[in-house]
Amino acid sequence: MSYTLNQLLNRLSFRQLQVFMTVYEVRGYSKAAETLGLTQPAVSSQIRQIEQAFEQPLFEYVGKKLYTTPAGEMLAQCVQQIFDQLSQLQTQLSEMVGSVAGSLDIAAVSTAQYVVPHLLAGFLRLYPRVDVKLKVVNRAQAIRLLDENQNDLVIMGMVPQDRSLSFMPFLDNELIPVVPAGHPLATQSEVSIEAFFSLPMLLREMGSGTRHALEAYCSAQGVTLTQAMELGSNAAIKHAVLAGLGVAVMPRLSVQLELNNGLLHELAMEGFPLRQSWYTVYPRNKHLTPAAEAFMSYIELNMDAIKEHFDHLYQA
Repeated sequence: MSYTLNQLLNRLSFRQLQVFMTVYEVRGYSKAAETLGLTQPAVSSQIRQIEQAFEQPLFEYVGKKLYTTPAGEMLAQCVQQIFDQLSQLQTQLSEMVGSVAGSLDIAAVSTAQYVVPHLLAGFLRLYPRVDVKLKVVNRAQAIRLLDENQNDLVIMGMVPQDRSLSFMPFLDNELIPVVPAGHPLATQSEVSIEAFFSLPMLLREMGSGTRHALEAYCSAQGVTLTQAMELGSNAAIKHAVLAGLGVAVMPRLSVQLELNNGLLHELAMEGFPLRQSWYTVYPRNKHLTPAAEAFMSYIELNMDAIKEHFDHLYQA
């Protein structure tokens, strides 16, 4: 009876082929059993099962010496090729782990655009062969991209709770009240909530994570926002504050340079800075690419160093 390939595969295992190759190399059942940590009857049984599958004897004794039959020689050559191919595959996979390449497609909400380049700088020093694409979006766009599974990762605050998502917090996002240099409130050691929020307020668009956090704070404090203007980006709000069009609550990193240069002033107010987290986010059932896996691992393993890096920027 000749077996089909599928039937043969069902009757054989890599362990059996390993036993066969060991017997072939050491030329003895007892030595093979000792090498493999098996009993001699177990080795004999495995060889017998292979012989039954191929319907050919693989070994024969002449006197007290074990010889390989022609069928056994053919099988040995075939099995050696299989094992060599597996060894090459293992080496290639190990090399892939050690030198990640390919593309990394990231979408980041506008608040996080000041953070992501700092993450990428350290990551790309380790994995220079990764090709990064970074798209800056608003919160509504980020949620749509997650729904449509268009990116490897999305970096945002305030992860939607009504979706099946995997997410990892990695850094605080500090929101601070700012006024232009020379503003009357800039000279006060502490500013009341009422005094600040009675001023014309420059706000992000509805749905923005920054605006949502600010509205939640005002609701908890029983304060009404006095909206002067709604703008679609942190950069636009920053320049509007510099131009004297109003005051704002902004991510610290987005105004750090202007604070350092004395162009903007951070107010000391009760409850501030407001703290959110930035998260890496992706659909829960998504299979991450090797580059995305490496980026996630880099962030997770370097969270303390990342925090120290941004603490240093805050203090600069």
